[in-house]
Amino acid sequence: MDYKKQFIDFMVEAQVLKFGSFTLKSGRQSPFFMNAGAYITGSQLKRLGEFYAHAIHDNFGDDFDVFFGPAYKGIPLAVTTAIAYSEIYGKEVKYCCDRKEEKDHGADKGGFLGYKIKDGDRVVIIEDVTTSGKSIEEVFPKIKSQETQKDSIKIVGEIVSLNRMERAPDTTKSALQVISETYGFKTCAIVTMDDVIDALYTNGDKKIITPEIKTQLDEYYAQWGCEK
Repeated sequence: MDYKKQFIDFMVEAQVLKFGSFTLKSGRQSPFFMNAGAYITGSQLKRLGEFYAHAIHDNFGDDFDVFFGPAYKGIPLAVTTAIAYSEIYGKEVKYCCDRKEEKDHGADKGGFLGYKIKDGDRVVIIEDVTTSGKSIEEVFPKIKSQETQKDSIKIVGEIVSLNRMERAPDTTKSALQVISETYGFKTCAIVTMDDVIDALYTNGDKKIITPEIKTQLDEYYAQWGCEK
């Protein structure tokens, strides 16, 4: 898809995707880093929502009602994607986000922001990136807690912007694979690291991913890469 190459260039231009040497939260030394918090302008957020909208349409069609963005980074993602989806595909999709702390006053008190998920809703979860899959352990029960009848809320799937394609803890599978097998819904990404390497190195000018960085990536994935 053309939007995949455009998205990779966009991440680099916005300095969201960087190459070098980075210490991850897990303690791993990684030759690349993705920080969705670096999308800071209106035009960047508009384009980001459009990329998510295209990927969601490709992967899930139109069979959903709600975009759910886990706090905090998922909040702007759900909002901007709902706007983009309406503009591109003409479908109104509601947005919902969780609160880290429940609000105990006002008309919108409770643990959610935006639309209140209810029986019959079909939900797509939108995140920036997932390495361990930990966030879904909090998000899944929150969403399902809104049911009044068992299995009346359907989680259609989860999408992230970049699949890092590295092993989740205690397994040879990626976090997205583990989530899909554990919870029984489809997981996907706008692009994978294979797509990034293909665009910027194999078929690229090798200025962003240089031969030296490619060697570092190969070594990293030899140690931490997930099964394909």
